[in-house]
Amino acid sequence: MKITNVTIAGAGTLGSQIAWQTAFTGFNVTVYDAFEKALETARVYHRHYASLFLESRGATRDAIDQAMCRLSYTTDLEEALKDADIISESIPENIEVKRSFYQDAGKLAPEKTIFTTNSSTIIPSEIVTAVDRPGKFLALHFANDIWNANVAEVMGHPGTDTVIFEQVVEFACSIGMVPISIHKEHRGYVLNSLLIPLLSAAGNLYIHGVADFQSIDKTWMISTGSKMGPFGIMDIIGMQTIYDIEMLSGEKFNDKAMLARAEFFKSHFIDEGKLGVKSGEGFYKYPEPAYSDSGFLEPSHQ
Repeated sequence: MKITNVTIAGAGTLGSQIAWQTAFTGFNVTVYDAFEKALETARVYHRHYASLFLESRGATRDAIDQAMCRLSYTTDLEEALKDADIISESIPENIEVKRSFYQDAGKLAPEKTIFTTNSSTIIPSEIVTAVDRPGKFLALHFANDIWNANVAEVMGHPGTDTVIFEQVVEFACSIGMVPISIHKEHRGYVLNSLLIPLLSAAGNLYIHGVADFQSIDKTWMISTGSKMGPFGIMDIIGMQTIYDIEMLSGEKFNDKAMLARAEFFKSHFIDEGKLGVKSGEGFYKYPEPAYSDSGFLEPSHQ
């Protein structure tokens, strides 16, 4: 089957990025979210990405206009799935929410449709019993800022059809990603197995008063040459997702430190409306966070 029509389920920060990148590379994309407000935000993101691609990625006006024409938006799941060749799901990091989505999607999607989850910490085996086509279900996991961090991790479960697995690898290539084949199910894939310990360590240093978040970010940026530190990364991921990951893993493994971090992020950020880049403020204020200023790393600013 040739993949032409792509449905993105979940219009948050990363779902919106996946939708834009997929439309820009030539696919018809339907963005689905249960909430109209999320779709309105996705439209704002897409206008921003259009400007970004024009100004700094060498895109032509014609290419931008074509990408915009390939994007559609709906809160109607049946409409979103009616001719989908593949679904990329980026809904909240909650097993029961995801299982409910796949139960509904299975009743509405054509037989041809491949189901992929972009879950950060939930493995396919934990969801597959809610999927009506286990052989066509697997993980396709993206990193934030996907046109720069353009890896796409492909991870099946024991029942994933190998032909479908390879088709998803090819699809990842076709939207400009570098596919990373995961040979066995592993919570966190490769990327988050490396990233989450960094963010957890940074969170602990900050919460326990060892250093302020700017100093922690500076340490990481200067030492590694990275463009941002762990707190800038958290802002991009979004505080709600960070909270969900901490809560999910904390409850699953009875990890009191993770639960404490989750409560901290909720009370100090989520409850205050500081959700990260998407709300204009998290640890930093956007659209021009302090870490993007060339003076951020200068001694006079420390």
